[in-house]
Amino acid sequence: MHLRRGRTVQEIGKTLIIFGIVLIVVGVLLTSVNKIPYIGRLPGDIYVEKKNFTFYFPLASSILISIVLSLIFWIWSRR
Repeated sequence: MHLRRGRTVQEIGKTLIIFGIVLIVVGVLLTSVNKIPYIGRLPGDIYVEKKNFTFYFPLASSILISIVLSLIFWIWSRR
């Protein structure tokens, strides 16, 4: 299907607006992530602290966030 130039520019504009909104939402979430209780301190998160070494891997938090985002995108794609 061949699209006219004006319509293509409109689609690019809409895509840029959506990306901008997504960036704003991600920015807000990153600045407020410390206020969400227990994220980063769940029982499955790996935290090792030695004398001169600290290792932290939020495994359970990553899985939880992945499940929530997967559900959101699954619900959104069904619209």
